[in-house]
Amino acid sequence: MEAHERAEAQRTYVVKQHGVAGALAALLFWLRHTPLALLATLRLGLRLRSGGKPGWSGLAYAVEAAMVARWMRREGAQHLHVHFGNAGASVGVLVKRLSGCHLSYTIHGPDEFDEVQGQHLALKMRQADAVVCISQFARGQLMRIADPAQWGKFHVCRLGVEPGQFPFALRDPGPLTQLLCVGRLTPAKGQVLLVQALAQLRDTGVRCHLTLVGAGPDRERIEDEIASLRLEHDVTLTGALTQDQVRERFARADVFVLPSLAEGIPVVLMEAMSCGVPCVTTPVNGIPELVLHDQTGLLATAGDVASLAASLRQLIKQPALRRTLALAARDKVRRDFDLQRNVAALGGIFAAFPQAA
Repeated sequence: MEAHERAEAQRTYVVKQHGVAGALAALLFWLRHTPLALLATLRLGLRLRSGGKPGWSGLAYAVEAAMVARWMRREGAQHLHVHFGNAGASVGVLVKRLSGCHLSYTIHGPDEFDEVQGQHLALKMRQADAVVCISQFARGQLMRIADPAQWGKFHVCRLGVEPGQFPFALRDPGPLTQLLCVGRLTPAKGQVLLVQALAQLRDTGVRCHLTLVGAGPDRERIEDEIASLRLEHDVTLTGALTQDQVRERFARADVFVLPSLAEGIPVVLMEAMSCGVPCVTTPVNGIPELVLHDQTGLLATAGDVASLAASLRQLIKQPALRRTLALAARDKVRRDFDLQRNVAALGGIFAAFPQAA
């Protein structure tokens, strides 16, 4: 983390750091003040255990909810906002049941949509006072599982970047095209497919260098693929980097590539586009709402190594296309993914809540 992130982390109330003593103190507090509400919260917790988990996991959510609700009362907070529709959202439902606070979520996808039944997503949508969706795709997925009477509470409010933090610059073609991929090293990000596409490019006489930024459980598999395809001199793995270091990598890159199999709308694509790095990615979930094929970037078929290699070859061979895409991509981010405007829109959603009882 950077300095301002570490400072924010130090101010953050982290439930599990308070342990058994914090849990008991919260339970006793609510037992003295609203014993019936506490009992109802514990009962609802049993219903909200995630699919495949033991029954006590739902009680654990209820205990965490008691801790969060007590902290909110101390802070005078009347509105709880939860990112993602997973276990955190389960705790949010229980906090609302216990304290009567307002409850909202930001739904990113796609993980929430992989286990709709086990995550009790329909129930969570009913309990929410408002639901923020980072893409129209996410809103559409929620509309599939929710009663039409609930659709009005689903608001599309996109993520974004501050353009001033990512200086725009067009790239002059160099002797060796520099590819950049930033993201956790996981199967869902598709880095192994990217290494395979790089081998296809090499085998057809197209040379370039790939830098993979990130850490994660797939690193060993990626390294094995690099070795088996004899690409040790063509790929650099940096591990995790700070935001400043990532910006430095953007400044050196000619093409940004993110061959994901599942995503929401990755902020890293917005960052690359703000910097003037043309992007190759895949049309999964909300990405086509940011990257329009052949307009603000290129979209390769997800999971198709040949399609990925063809898109990369196109940008490597056509510097003029890189320039055209980079200019249009910058304008797209400034128009629809400006962080300050989108945060103001989010504030408008929150401001519509009446004061909690």
